[in-house]
Amino acid sequence: MSTVKQALHATTIAITKGVSRFLPDRVPVTFVGPGASAELCESVAQSGVQKVLLVTDVGLVQTGIVERITQALGDAGVRAVVYDGVEPDPTDAQVDAGHALLQAEGCEAVLAVGGGSPMDAGKVIAAMATNGGQVAKLVGMFKVRQAPLPIYAIPTTAGTGSEVTLAAVVSDAKTHVKGFVVDPKLLPEMAALDPDLMTGLPPHITAATGMDALTHAVESYIARTSNPRTEGFATSAVRMIFENLPKAYTDGTDLGARKAMAIASYYAGIAFTRTSVGYVHAIAHTFGAHYRTPHGRANAIVLPHVLEYSKGVVADRLAALADVIGAGEGAIGNEAKAQAFIDAVRDLMTKVDIPFTLEDLREDDVAAIAKQALAEADFNYPVPRYMAQADAEQLIRAILPG
Repeated sequence: MSTVKQALHATTIAITKGVSRFLPDRVPVTFVGPGASAELCESVAQSGVQKVLLVTDVGLVQTGIVERITQALGDAGVRAVVYDGVEPDPTDAQVDAGHALLQAEGCEAVLAVGGGSPMDAGKVIAAMATNGGQVAKLVGMFKVRQAPLPIYAIPTTAGTGSEVTLAAVVSDAKTHVKGFVVDPKLLPEMAALDPDLMTGLPPHITAATGMDALTHAVESYIARTSNPRTEGFATSAVRMIFENLPKAYTDGTDLGARKAMAIASYYAGIAFTRTSVGYVHAIAHTFGAHYRTPHGRANAIVLPHVLEYSKGVVADRLAALADVIGAGEGAIGNEAKAQAFIDAVRDLMTKVDIPFTLEDLREDDVAAIAKQALAEADFNYPVPRYMAQADAEQLIRAILPG
């Protein structure tokens, strides 16, 4: 690692630590358990809101989930205007369309229903409503000058933790470059973790989103910006995911497992929004850009490889996680326990049918993917061990199919 990059990386860590001290300790008013979404709808009405923009996607409309939410809002006396134009990795054009509908209908608040994409879009739409209506002016750190319209969140997957994070991601529709909007004002006022809404998730989505939450927790725990508070949330999330993801994957109607996974995702969100993430996310984001690989699935495939690479400097951290999940019984020393945790991650992937390689990955793309991932990570993420171009390429080649 060059002297310049060392200095820049040290600056990244110092800035992240400094910023985290000023992040609010509050979390949304949160309703948990079967029927929690209806409780949130009642509370929205009690807050005086009469009309909300419900931001979601077409798939959730087709499942009937959106109708259930609009009915609960209507029963509480709140009218819902549905915007279902959000797609995976929402674009500025999609957010603009949602904002235009909000203005035309005179909505007073935003309720995001779905996975990370609807929640990202909903946060930005709410901020646009009070900050001039231009996405580009919101991209960056602390650019949301005026408080957004009230934001409410009902996640329908247990993975992103967006209901408790301070950020949103919107891509430029023309260049496909991702823009990060980061501001404490984006934290939703209320959230509902309702396992009833998650029982119909297909197994492959349950697996991918659960592994996404695990990645958030693990990368937060090994980040150089971790602290006792984030570590508590991260370890709780790791324990709950290892115990409950296979159950939720095998039996999607298991409300206990679904509820536990929703809480684990929530805990992981609290942790990583204060510490940031690392190389797993950087590489996974690049896989998404090149091949549209679902983010959680990409994270899962990359996670054990990054842990192997980082093991030498975070063996004690990974050993602690092995203890959390009861792995590595009889293993002596941190190195052995750390390997036991990495092996347990791979075993969990096998249980939920996540592959160890990326079928779409091509050798001709490896160098470009590595370069793009490092450009994201080097000056943004407080990784425990720096990765050079050759290291990144070697790691990515291990994910090549066949």
